[in-house]
Amino acid sequence: MVNALVVHETHLPKAQKGRAAQYVRMSTDYQRYSAQNQAAVIAAYAHAHEFSIVRTYADHGESGLRIKNRAGLTQLIQDITTGKADFDHVLVYDVSRWGRFQDTDESAHYEFLCKQAGIKVAYCAEQFDNDGSMLSNIMKNLKRVMAAEYSRELSVKVHAGICRYVSLGFQPGGPVSYGLQRVLVDEKLEPKTVLVTGDRKYLRTDHVRLEPGDSKEVAVVRWIFHRFLQVRSLKAVAAELNEHGVPRRSGKRWRGSSIGRIVRNENYLGNIVYNRHSRKLRGVKVRNPQSQWIKSENCFDPIVEPEVFLKVQKILAECRIDISQEEMLSRLRQTLKREGRLSPKIINSTPGLPSSKTYVYHFGSLRKAYRLVGYDSTRNCDFIESRQFWAERLSQFSSRIITELEGLCEVANFDPIRKRLRVNGIIDFYFKIARWHRPAKTSFSPQWAVQCRRLPAGWIVAIRLCEDNTAALDYLLLPTRPANSNMIRFGEKHLARHNIRRFKTVEALTRAMARRITGTDRASPATRKGRSKRAKQARSKRSAGHERC
Repeated sequence: MVNALVVHETHLPKAQKGRAAQYVRMSTDYQRYSAQNQAAVIAAYAHAHEFSIVRTYADHGESGLRIKNRAGLTQLIQDITTGKADFDHVLVYDVSRWGRFQDTDESAHYEFLCKQAGIKVAYCAEQFDNDGSMLSNIMKNLKRVMAAEYSRELSVKVHAGICRYVSLGFQPGGPVSYGLQRVLVDEKLEPKTVLVTGDRKYLRTDHVRLEPGDSKEVAVVRWIFHRFLQVRSLKAVAAELNEHGVPRRSGKRWRGSSIGRIVRNENYLGNIVYNRHSRKLRGVKVRNPQSQWIKSENCFDPIVEPEVFLKVQKILAECRIDISQEEMLSRLRQTLKREGRLSPKIINSTPGLPSSKTYVYHFGSLRKAYRLVGYDSTRNCDFIESRQFWAERLSQFSSRIITELEGLCEVANFDPIRKRLRVNGIIDFYFKIARWHRPAKTSFSPQWAVQCRRLPAGWIVAIRLCEDNTAALDYLLLPTRPANSNMIRFGEKHLARHNIRRFKTVEALTRAMARRITGTDRASPATRKGRSKRAKQARSKRSAGHERC
């Protein structure tokens, strides 16, 4: 966010013969494609062609392989296709900044949408004019193929480099397992410093190695392995850790799945394993055969004895029984006949039946598995099936908020996993979805719910969904709850009670967030009048109650 593009009106061309929007994209911090360099070339092109830049769309730190998570380009296409665009040209640095789509037809499709709306796309740093001529079309398609091929070649080179890096005993990157730490070493393998979360190396001659970390975490890891040999249950080990108040590194509670990842991790033997899974060019994640794994053994001092680790793996192998999908459905059908209904709780508690997550993994969702055995659940699961859709919309929404805030205040950093925006190092905003709930039989008004489990002090920025959670209704800004609260539920009449502020547009929400950051947020006269009226009514009710007594 430090290199985020901020365009000031005084720096824009003054010519008024044409109105243009500029689009900039930066996937890394390389100087050649920095937002400032792109903006400078675009500004020179606009001045030479007498364009006035009236709008900026930007994607910072986003790959050009797909349009997903590129809020800037998504908003640009949306404004153009819906007729909201107040410009007639889109200025882009070059074809690769528009995107490195692996299917060149996808890149052409987005440009065609602009052309169909009467808006021309100009590539400012290319040696050809995008005028629709035969030469222009040949060069443009060639550039698209070159941009896509560059990503494919780079992917192969990076993968080969990481494999060699791992074979030499160095950590390739990614999160570090519990009980371990990253140590930065120089070209002579001499330790320089310990890297904490967010730190990375900057010199080519430096490397990263793993070592046992905090002594308390190391003791917990050893206890987990020895305790599992006694109880032979991942959930039982997790329950004991939670009972004794031992937190995970993230501060969350232990679960059986987190214990399972620890007892299967060869890092605790001093080994580094790479390429178990792969997801090339942002495609589908696949599980690679063991012959393709890259393993480097005895890279650092082990935490767990090899004999203990092998005993644990033997127990895990004995507990795992592979059955066919037909057998899974047959057992589920027998459970339905015996219980009369199905639910995740019933599935997980039935001996001999795979877990509910296993059914989701094999059949896509529990509802699909239910239909295959002839069971129609009465539970409304529409929001569960649309969860991925709203997760993508929330990512685009957060990116748009960040882009809007960059011109109003200093944005420190954004955590895409926790959906947390930290400003000035002290104010946290968490992006959430306010889900609509069907009114109960005893109530005639609908309710909304926002998950706030274990959120520190800060603010929640939420998209409130309309009836049946099919579209966005408006936007909310509300404070987080204490650590013991898991959900905030409210109705339309209870917004003031929960100190919830409602906004119709993203721009209004962004301005309110900026005022909250700068400490200039004040209630409007209408809001103060409404609060005064409610306070007066409350005092009158209390007075009437005292008189009756």
